[in-house]
Amino acid sequence: MIINHILHIQDRFGNLFFIFLQSFKLFVTVIVVIYMILKELLSQYEIENNLSHKEMAQLLNVSTSTYYRWLSGESTKLKKTTVNKLSEIFDCDIEGVLEETNRLKPILGKVKAGYDLWADQDVEGYLEVGKSDADRGDYFLRVVGDSMIGSHIYEDDLVFVQQCNKVAPGEIAIVMINEEATIKKVYFKNNNLILSASNLKYEDRYFDQEEIERQNIRIIGKVLFVRKDFV
Repeated sequence: MIINHILHIQDRFGNLFFIFLQSFKLFVTVIVVIYMILKELLSQYEIENNLSHKEMAQLLNVSTSTYYRWLSGESTKLKKTTVNKLSEIFDCDIEGVLEETNRLKPILGKVKAGYDLWADQDVEGYLEVGKSDADRGDYFLRVVGDSMIGSHIYEDDLVFVQQCNKVAPGEIAIVMINEEATIKKVYFKNNNLILSASNLKYEDRYFDQEEIERQNIRIIGKVLFVRKDFV
């Protein structure tokens, strides 16, 4: 569906917008994509209609300062009336374009289902999720290791993560230990943090408050679901 919106915009504004999107090859953050889509549409319309930034702001019934924040990427928040006006001007479903772009979630690298592996933070690519999942989650991580097989999380699976710093006891979380990322069930007992594997081959790890501070241990996300690629 995202492709349909892109093709419609390409027909409306010519090859410039399409070439612009192709140059990104999706290796940018979702928020940057949303910002650049909005900026490119506004800039192209100004050029086609010989309008200044101030005149474009007046056409959209927004202040000049708000319009400049859109162009700079400082803000991409749009009121419903503004979205409707943009859709009318550009002759396409702007709300659909922005919403569906938000459904592209990055694969940020690898997380160890085990221990002793540094987090790989390279962006591997993007996957499209449903609207409800897009509203709940933020990114995917690829699993390395076998410590979570009892929770049906296997090597090379992709876990979809909601960025957060707290989880309920027993939930599966992404935890940073120094700069190492691991995926484990999290429990709390007597002020201790317990990281528990779903594989009897691995023992639980206990951390008291001193160790938590010394090793900079923190929860950075909660696993929402697992995606498997069948070949």
